[in-house]
Amino acid sequence: MPGILLERMQYIHSSLITRWILLKGSQPLQLNQKSVMVFSPHQDDETFGCGGMIAYKREQNIPVIVVFLTNGQGSRDIDTESRNKIIQTRKQEAIKALNILGVETSAIYFLDKADGYLQALNSHEKQAAIAQITALLKHYQPEEVYLPHCKDCHRDHEATYPLVKAAIKQAKIKVELFQYPIWLFWRAPLFIMLKLSDIATAYSFPITSVQQKKNQAIAAYTSQLESLPPGFVNRFLGAYEIFFKVES
Repeated sequence: MPGILLERMQYIHSSLITRWILLKGSQPLQLNQKSVMVFSPHQDDETFGCGGMIAYKREQNIPVIVVFLTNGQGSRDIDTESRNKIIQTRKQEAIKALNILGVETSAIYFLDKADGYLQALNSHEKQAAIAQITALLKHYQPEEVYLPHCKDCHRDHEATYPLVKAAIKQAKIKVELFQYPIWLFWRAPLFIMLKLSDIATAYSFPITSVQQKKNQAIAAYTSQLESLPPGFVNRFLGAYEIFFKVES
């Protein structure tokens, strides 16, 4: 019972924070024609965080590239056959979800780093990952980049931010950079993790017309939904998405 109560309190906390930012702390983000590259540490983060934005862009035939950094295997304490099966399942679910949102399979990339270990990459591995991301940025030249929030309360999410930032610098391209929160509103009190200056960079993006597509895409991740905390998924089923713009 205490666990259920805690999860319920976390859901209420998340909902209140989201509502406060939407009503008081955000600017409207207008749909534009800029091409996009989305970086997702795991298969599902991209859909939870910015599935509505992706669907909006694709309905306008705007290019959207999605890059997954890890293989999504979850726990490493399993045999090789089971691990490989999970990895393939995650990839198939990601492709299905993104196809629902309008992203072609050819626009989806998997870098296959070990799930849970992005922060533990050694210097050589880190530079190799940055080089992979740099090559994609140079090839596609996106005008906007979306990635998890740098304070997102998950080691892979937080590690994604400096990798992508370093790659943007190496690619020598000018992009608008937006952070999407996944665990930030769920696990941490807002004013501990975010300063008022951070909240001032918040944007709300209405997704009402593509909400059904996003919900269907979330449902495509069948192997993962049951393992998430009760109420967690509901936070991403609303009519708005929240992004934090990184000021250059």
